[in-house]
Amino acid sequence: MGDTGDQSSHNTPKRPISSELRGKQSVRATFKLTEECIGAISIVATHLGIKQKSLFDHLVEDIHALHSIARELKNTKLKKYSRIQKTFVISRKSLNSLDEISRNFNTPRDALVEYSVQRLLPIIITEQQRHETRKEIFDEISEHFHQGIQLLKKVNRSLGSDDPMFDKMASLMSNYQSTYAFLEAFIEKGKAIERFDPDLLKTILTAED
Repeated sequence: MGDTGDQSSHNTPKRPISSELRGKQSVRATFKLTEECIGAISIVATHLGIKQKSLFDHLVEDIHALHSIARELKNTKLKKYSRIQKTFVISRKSLNSLDEISRNFNTPRDALVEYSVQRLLPIIITEQQRHETRKEIFDEISEHFHQGIQLLKKVNRSLGSDDPMFDKMASLMSNYQSTYAFLEAFIEKGKAIERFDPDLLKTILTAED
């Protein structure tokens, strides 16, 4: 027989070290960012169906990308531009990475965040294009839905509300109406991405003379 003590030890899950647990803790951090930058984070999180914290952590936990941005921005200053304070919930690991790289490269922490957010621009541009396509398709769906409503009324007039055909049609249109309402709300929510100007976000930072 084998040593059961060794087997038990071998099968015991590895415990996370305390530093790993602390790194996953959520903390609040305040940054001074442009409305365009804040809007970009909100838009991408909304359209991809993820939490802003997850998106923020994804951006700033990419140490290689942060180093590249910091080297590009070393000793630069934020261009004078209207900014507002915004508090985000992020992981302690993300915050520590930002603080460390900001100190090491003498780069404003807010600048690191804003340039990191610019990495979202390809996603936003793609979503803007998809949103326009969605609107075109929804127009066709809307026309089809309202034709269905008129057809249901015709069945009611011709056969009465107690007819099996009307009953099935009414059930069909009830489900269709729920789907239609969801799609309509989704298109309405997409108006934020329509108003977003990717080119404006590209100009928020420059090196000052």
